[in-house]
Amino acid sequence: MAIDFTVSNEGIALITINRPERLNAMDNEHYQALSKAWTQVRDDNNIRVAIVTGAGEKSFTTGADIKSFLTKSSPMNETWLTQADPLLNRGLEVWKPIISAINGYCLGGGMTLMMATDIRVAASHATFGLTEVKRGVFAANGGTQRILSQVPYAIAMEMMLIGDAIDAETALRWGLINRIVPADQLMTAAYEYAKKLAANAPLAVQAAKELIIKSRDLDLNTGLRMEKMSHRLLQFTEDAVEGPAAFAAKRPPEFKGQ
Repeated sequence: MAIDFTVSNEGIALITINRPERLNAMDNEHYQALSKAWTQVRDDNNIRVAIVTGAGEKSFTTGADIKSFLTKSSPMNETWLTQADPLLNRGLEVWKPIISAINGYCLGGGMTLMMATDIRVAASHATFGLTEVKRGVFAANGGTQRILSQVPYAIAMEMMLIGDAIDAETALRWGLINRIVPADQLMTAAYEYAKKLAANAPLAVQAAKELIIKSRDLDLNTGLRMEKMSHRLLQFTEDAVEGPAAFAAKRPPEFKGQ
């Protein structure tokens, strides 16, 4: 049992769901460990971007382990413990960019996790699906709340209510993923994205991500006002001085997130 966590010198965190013998399905202990990993990504100033993937070549993650959850009863009071073991796809606010490196099955909770990330790279053999309705439940942890903002209505209903899996080419055509690569190039492609993100001004990246996501819930005038205020604040940062200075000197900027 493991959620592997490493951070590179470039500030790139790698989270690996490491339970390949169960297709990286997660029991309660895995979810708790994953929650701690996301909290560290959020809170560690040395981390600028994160990649999440699964161990092995068969599966990103199939989400909750059916044997651990669908057959388990839990106290009713847990329904209102909304801040217990927060997850990226269950309300934890992480404004640093997150990349999914999808190395196989991305089903159920695996897909709701992917939908909470920002950039998605998939191996050519990856399979996607919100399959919970075939097991007597539905795609929770953000599944019903994010799907309509990511695909058209008819496609969202097909995925949620029928629950059939789709291949990587279909996921790309529907706009669920950014790129398909051969399996042996998956992590290289994910790190290419991560290095580009890590090289940008971290405060600007985080502000932009927050504004984009919150724009879905705001009227235009309120969103424009938030955008203006955030832009104004960034003008007083060291990075806002470094960017133009580096451009004038024709050198790469050295952003510090300050």
